[in-house]
Amino acid sequence: MIFRALIPAFMFAILIVFFWTGLSLDPSKVPSPLIGKPVPAFELPRLSVPEQTLSSEQLQGQVSLFNVWATWCVGCRQEHDMLLAIADENLVPIYGLNYKDEREAALRWLRELGDPYAATAVDADGRVSIDWGVYGAPETFLIDRDGIVRYKHIGPLSAEDWENELRPRIQSLLDNST
Repeated sequence: MIFRALIPAFMFAILIVFFWTGLSLDPSKVPSPLIGKPVPAFELPRLSVPEQTLSSEQLQGQVSLFNVWATWCVGCRQEHDMLLAIADENLVPIYGLNYKDEREAALRWLRELGDPYAATAVDADGRVSIDWGVYGAPETFLIDRDGIVRYKHIGPLSAEDWENELRPRIQSLLDNST
């Protein structure tokens, strides 16, 4: 009888352990099922020239970054200067995926803040973002020359993220492919 009375307390203790463990995890370290796999196939209109498209095929043949962003995204605003600095280094091209945004707002954003992207695709309904496993903006993917996803960064990129995570990985990919 005492054992039956302890079951709810025991179950509650187990739940507390799971919640406590979950709270200690870093949400920017969520693993991506795309790591080591080809980029999802897509073809979307370009932001600046809707008659032209950006496709998954164009992400092959070079090491590149693929950045998911939106004008309504606070984190995207936080990382924008970092993206401009990365683009200025001319180490790798950055391709953008404008996520569930208004075209005119996105064009205005890039005019006013600067455009770090070699090209930007428009994912108005978010379907392509779902294929990429996007949880929300911003997210940045590192793509190798073969079109394979090698790394995913969730959240705004900082100078520390660039120096400690992305730049070394990019340099390794560039060094190993020559």
